[in-house]
Amino acid sequence: MDAHAVVFVDRNTVKYLPVRCPSPRPRDVVIEVEHSWISNGTEGSFLRGERTAGDTTWREGDPAPFPLVAGYQKVGRVTWVGAEARVAGLAVGDRVFAVMSRVEGMFDGHAGHVSPSVCDMSMVHRLPAGVEPLAYSGLVLTQVGYNCGVRPRVEPGELAVVVGDGLVGQWAGQALRARGARVVMTGRHESRLATFRRGGYGEAVRVAAGAGVEEVTAVAGAEEVAVLVDTVGNRTLYDAWVGRMKRGGTVVPAGFFGLADAVELQRYRWRELAFDLVAGMTRERLDATMEWVREGKLDTLGLITHRFPVAEAARAWDLIATKREHVLGVVLDWPAAEGGGA
Repeated sequence: MDAHAVVFVDRNTVKYLPVRCPSPRPRDVVIEVEHSWISNGTEGSFLRGERTAGDTTWREGDPAPFPLVAGYQKVGRVTWVGAEARVAGLAVGDRVFAVMSRVEGMFDGHAGHVSPSVCDMSMVHRLPAGVEPLAYSGLVLTQVGYNCGVRPRVEPGELAVVVGDGLVGQWAGQALRARGARVVMTGRHESRLATFRRGGYGEAVRVAAGAGVEEVTAVAGAEEVAVLVDTVGNRTLYDAWVGRMKRGGTVVPAGFFGLADAVELQRYRWRELAFDLVAGMTRERLDATMEWVREGKLDTLGLITHRFPVAEAARAWDLIATKREHVLGVVLDWPAAEGGGA
């Protein structure tokens, strides 16, 4: 099947190109993509050649992981349904969210930013009515923030510190606030911190360097920290914060550590800290996240700062890399297909 995709053809080189997708199977649906949401951090590390798979770090001597169709989240309209997918209740015309698709001739056969998308029905979620489909186009990443907020042990009024002002940090803070926690976000981008404050989700302080303990103390006092969410992948934070953590508190490592991922747990036993790794996804959590978006507990549309026609994906990535403007959520808009089907 002919399609078009956003292809990382080499390190720091993005092109919008024609590609081939495999013929759909009985379990598949074909989706005409309307919007796909860029994951700035994860996709950026793939674009720089730092990964060969989701949590697999590229090492010297490994083959260069290119060409690669980036991404893992999009919304669109179903144009073809296999026999098994029909039995499961999917139908032509459904508006859906989809995760990975399949593509041929790439370093990895999985694809995100591609249309039409050939997706196994297990990767497809029908969208609820009443909310603009665009709101769900970053659902995998939204779900990581949801995980960060709903899984830690925290009681209403207890202090939660979110390190990192990117998308995962924003959604983690929103989810923790929805559970009644007092949230303080730290980050390096005043515009992103201001977005969090304006949403009414908690306090936000700029940290130019270091772990931010002093900056958080200045606004939250000496209150113990029940939850520490690390969205930037910096394990040195844990040593800096351990003395402020509540006994039995939770550390949530949600960033990508590369090769520097060793943590000496013995240092944290005396505080009886729990470490909750939240990067995975399940169908149940994606559906729960979708429901939180529908109910307004998680704001996605308010975090979109830029939208580009998909043919200008290289320009979108230049903006993300250079940060010459305030950038947070970046969505690619796809043209309507001239014809659907398989």
